[in-house]
Amino acid sequence: MSLLRRRKQQQPPPPSPGDDSNGSDHDEKDKGDKGKKPAQPSSSSSAPPSKEAGRRVKAKWSCVDSCCWLVGCVCSAWWLLLFLYNAMPASFPQYVTEAITGPLPDPPGVKMQKEGLHAKHPVVFVPGIVTGGLELWEGHQCAEGLFRKRLWGGTFGDVYKRPLCWVEHMSLDNETGLDKPGVRVRPVTGLVAADYFVPGYFVWAVLIANLARIGYEEKNMYMAAYDWRLSFQNTEVRDQTLSRIKSNIELLVATNGGNRVVVIPHSMGVLYFLHFMKWVEAPPPMGGGGGPDWCAKHIKTVANIGGPFLGVPKAVAGLFSSEAKDVAVARAIAPEVLDSDFLGLQTLRHLMRMTRTWDSTMSMIPKGGDTIWGGLDWSPEDGFECKAKKQKTNDSEVSKDVAGRPVEVHREPVNYGRLVSFGKDVAEAPPSDIEQIEFRDAVKGNNIAHSNTSCGDVWTEYHELGWGGVKAVADYKVYTASSIIDLLRFVAPRMMQRGSVHFSYGIADNLDDPKYDHYKYWSNPLETKLPNAPEMEIFSMYGVGIPTERAYVYKLAPQAECYIPFQIDASAEGGDECLKGGVYLADGDETVPVLSAGYMCAKGWRGKTRFNPSGSKTYVREYSHSPPSNLLEGRGTQSGAHVDIMGNFALMEDIIRIAAGATGEELGGDQVYSGIFKWSEKINLKL
Repeated sequence: MSLLRRRKQQQPPPPSPGDDSNGSDHDEKDKGDKGKKPAQPSSSSSAPPSKEAGRRVKAKWSCVDSCCWLVGCVCSAWWLLLFLYNAMPASFPQYVTEAITGPLPDPPGVKMQKEGLHAKHPVVFVPGIVTGGLELWEGHQCAEGLFRKRLWGGTFGDVYKRPLCWVEHMSLDNETGLDKPGVRVRPVTGLVAADYFVPGYFVWAVLIANLARIGYEEKNMYMAAYDWRLSFQNTEVRDQTLSRIKSNIELLVATNGGNRVVVIPHSMGVLYFLHFMKWVEAPPPMGGGGGPDWCAKHIKTVANIGGPFLGVPKAVAGLFSSEAKDVAVARAIAPEVLDSDFLGLQTLRHLMRMTRTWDSTMSMIPKGGDTIWGGLDWSPEDGFECKAKKQKTNDSEVSKDVAGRPVEVHREPVNYGRLVSFGKDVAEAPPSDIEQIEFRDAVKGNNIAHSNTSCGDVWTEYHELGWGGVKAVADYKVYTASSIIDLLRFVAPRMMQRGSVHFSYGIADNLDDPKYDHYKYWSNPLETKLPNAPEMEIFSMYGVGIPTERAYVYKLAPQAECYIPFQIDASAEGGDECLKGGVYLADGDETVPVLSAGYMCAKGWRGKTRFNPSGSKTYVREYSHSPPSNLLEGRGTQSGAHVDIMGNFALMEDIIRIAAGATGEELGGDQVYSGIFKWSEKINLKL
């Protein structure tokens, strides 16, 4: 009996829900058990946790746990997708795509092969800015182990490991525009120099693969790689790149039956090759000594892709505040990240410090002044419809008031000629209402940084400008293409002093003036002549239908030491699609406006002009942008974007036909979707 009694005491019945007597029973039991040895708890005596205990357990879940859980999920998904990607058959993505969209068209190379086309003319590729790989040949101690590793193009893995060391080696000398002492960064050579920018992101790879379909290989293709950071003439001074291009083109012609080359420059490579065509015929020591008929003997066609012949407004924003549309949007979303000393990086200031040493960026400052780009009250693109099915800016629109009566509403025209405006009200105001205070002779003083040590690592010339200079810039209120040059000379005098030795931005009055024999004019199509090559054809091939940066609304940045004092005002929005995030948008390929890419072939070089005295034939080939219909299509086969157009089937088909011997007339002549011919007629330029 005593044994049964003891078992009953050890196994009390579970309390019924809502029984209020449990607490008092336990109290009496505790009083009776005082002084006794506590019994060992059995496994059956554990009760389920109460709601309060459950809440206490949940409260221990921290933000760190959530982050670890999220990272774990992302990593697991990544490894799963990577495994599936490597395990699946190579034809599986195409099978899935065709199941969704239907049979895919043959790639251009396969199509041309079926038509019986074969390789004929040797092909020379000229990459643009940032698309060519750069590798390290000599560096400082922080770059130990990076010999002949890519500092630009490739995986960029070493950027994350040692970012400030990378910035130091990618920067050039502020005085000479050449290498810093103890640093040698050189362009990668061969077709691999610019086939992919990073793994999976093609540049020239798709075009090379399609040309290979009709018989092209290394012996009749050449990548004219160069250090795109340097001024064009300095690529010859330091690396003899222009001489190498000349020798390789001569070799290609000699080893391919005397067939002249087809040159395909892209982006800034268009300006670089324009410089080359003048250099190769100019006498030494400034030129290559090829003689006045070298281009006529060696070049069949120059097929320019996305060429910024007359510059790009985007270059102004980059040099002025190290920004573009995307950076301005990111800064508006997270203003403290790019402007703070996040992990000690001082992101935009280090970016400006580096890019302002790249003299090549100054080749893309808008050329031709107000004559080409427009003034305070006009621009060639006046009337451009920023949005589909919208009336032109100089047309009236009928609306209705509250009482239902018709009211005539006039749209305000977009002032594209005002490349930089301080405030949206200034960008939209009539010219007579804008009071400009001259800035060119303003006294720079009251330095932003009171000690050079605080700004030494992020020197951008702005800490020498001072608040007096900053205020003078803002008080001028609005800048056109002509005053932009003076603005950059004011805010970055050392940079522009180097740049003025190598580049020009005006319009020649008399091209026979001996001063235009200097190399600083050779990349400006408005201050130089095309070669004497009447049988050579020139194409402008570019995308259209994408909103492209054309002008900017700025504001003063918060006052702080070493900060970039000017910012794109991302809060400035228009009533239509023309003004978004402080950026006025026009037609183009997302980087180069149509005006810059198309004007020279549409009018400046069309027929025999003073810029094209031999009458080389010119053609405009535009490709209307169509984004990919689904993710499986990648970057799209009908894209008109600045780099993605290199995978555009229609463009590749045109290039393959040209390489196989077709002329511009056989391609169908001009192919135009924009208003480039109408806009060109508004430009009053003596031809």
